[in-house]
Amino acid sequence: MIGMTISRALALTLTATATALTLSATPVSARPSPALDWRPCGIPGQECADLPVPLSYDDPGGPQVTVAVSRLASADPRARRGTLLVIPGGPGGSGIAKLSQQGEALRRELGNTYDLVSLDPRGVGASSRASCELEAENRQLVTLRPWPAADGTIGENVERARRFARSCADNGGPLLRSLSTLNEARDIDRLREALGEEKLSAYGSSYGTYVGAVYAQKFPARTDRWVLDSNDDPNPRAVARGWLANMAVGAEARFPDLAAWAADPARGNLRLAERPDQVRELFLSYAAELDRAPRATTTPGMPLTGNRLRQAMQTVLYNDAAFPQFAVLMKQVMDPAATPVLTPDIAGPLSDEDAAVTMAVICNDVSWPNSVAAYERSVAENRARYPLTAGMPANITACSFWKDAPAEKPVRITGDGPSNVLMVQFRRDPATPYAGALNLRSALGDRARMVTVEGGGHGVYLGKNACADRLVTRFLVTGERPARDVVCE
Repeated sequence: MIGMTISRALALTLTATATALTLSATPVSARPSPALDWRPCGIPGQECADLPVPLSYDDPGGPQVTVAVSRLASADPRARRGTLLVIPGGPGGSGIAKLSQQGEALRRELGNTYDLVSLDPRGVGASSRASCELEAENRQLVTLRPWPAADGTIGENVERARRFARSCADNGGPLLRSLSTLNEARDIDRLREALGEEKLSAYGSSYGTYVGAVYAQKFPARTDRWVLDSNDDPNPRAVARGWLANMAVGAEARFPDLAAWAADPARGNLRLAERPDQVRELFLSYAAELDRAPRATTTPGMPLTGNRLRQAMQTVLYNDAAFPQFAVLMKQVMDPAATPVLTPDIAGPLSDEDAAVTMAVICNDVSWPNSVAAYERSVAENRARYPLTAGMPANITACSFWKDAPAEKPVRITGDGPSNVLMVQFRRDPATPYAGALNLRSALGDRARMVTVEGGGHGVYLGKNACADRLVTRFLVTGERPARDVVCE
C-alpha cells in the first residue's frame, strides 16, 4: 500500500553498489533460456544475479528489463527440498533488503530445507528503475499518503495529485507503465524457470501477500508451500484504494495497544498519562495544536506539523518495539522548551525512483474514481468517524488523474487451486486489518488455513508469537498444516 515500505536505507545502499541496469532491445528469440549467473554482491552470505524479463509480456520478443535477484543457498544439499521465495511488501519494497534483514532468522527456523531467494521487483532497488522527476515535497511519506489540510480541505491534495500524475506521464516512460502486480507475478514465474524449479514455496508479507495470492491464482500448479503474512484484501474492484481506506479501521483497532503501553507506570519517564484514554486525548489535542502552529525541529526546513505527528503515530503502530520512539516524540511535543527530533519516516523525502514505483504500481493495477466532490464528502465523513487518521485513508491520490488506464483487469482470487496456503495474521493490524484478511481467507476457500494471533502489529512470523512461528515453520519444513483455522494467544 501507499508508502508501506518505511525504511529504504538498506535498499538504497544496495542500489548504489549495484551495476547500473538499463533497458535492452535484444529480442527474446535471440536469447538463451533465462539463466542466473550468481556472483558475490557484498552482502554477507548472499549471492546476486540479474534476470532479464520482458518489458511487456504482450511482446516477449521486445525490449527487456532487468530484475535483481539474491540467494542464500542451503548449506546441505541433502537436506534441501526446494526454493523458498521471500516476497517483499510495498509496493516499493526491496526483496534483497528483506532477505538481508530476515535471512538468518529464516535459516534458524528452517535449517537447510530451502535455498532462500528474493528479488527486487522491477522499479525497485537494484532492478531497472523508473523516474517521474518529482519535486522533493511530493516525495515525502506525509504527502505520498494524502493527509488533508489542517481544516480538512483537500484542495492542496488535489493539485499535488494532478502534478504527480502529470510528471509521471511526462517522464516515466514504458518502464513506469509496466510496474504492476501482475507483472511482478509474471517476473516471479520467470525467476522460477531460471532457477530450474517446477514449483516454488513462498513467504510473502504485507503487499507481498497480494502478490503471492495473484501468483497462486495465475500459476496454481507452480506453487508448493505458500505462506501469506499480514494479508491484503483482494477485492478486485478496489485493490490499493481499499487498502488505503482500511488503514483508518486498522489505526483505531491498534491504537489502544499503544495507549495502554504509554499509560503503564512501568514506562518510567516515557509514561505519557495515567490512563490509556488520556493518551488518546493528548495525541489528538497536540496534533490539532500542531495543525495551528507547527514547531521547528532539528531538521532544517522540516517543521513538525499535525500531519507529521499523525504519520509518525501511524508508523509506530506497526511494531511494539517502536512505541518508545513515539513516546519520546510526544514528550518533546509536550515540552514547549524542547526542539522535536523527527523520526526517520517523516524527516525527509524518498528518492524519486522509490516514490515513482510506490505510486505507479497501485495506479497501474486498477482505475480509481476521479470525482473531487466525492472525495471531499468521503474525507469529511472519514475524518469525523476515525479522528486518529484525520481523513487521510479516504482522500484522493495521483491515481485519480493517472494518464493511462490499467492495461489489465485485476485478478479475482478464488478457491480454484491446490490447498497449500497458510495465512498468518494479527487480530489488530494497523496496515492490513483483520477484516481484509478475512476477505482473502474467504476468497481462497479450502485452499487456505488461517492462523490468527491475538495481538497487534504488522508482520507476524519470525519472533512475534511462538505459537504462530511454530505452525508456520512446521508447515514450511514438513508440509504439515493445521486441519482448520487456528487462534494463537
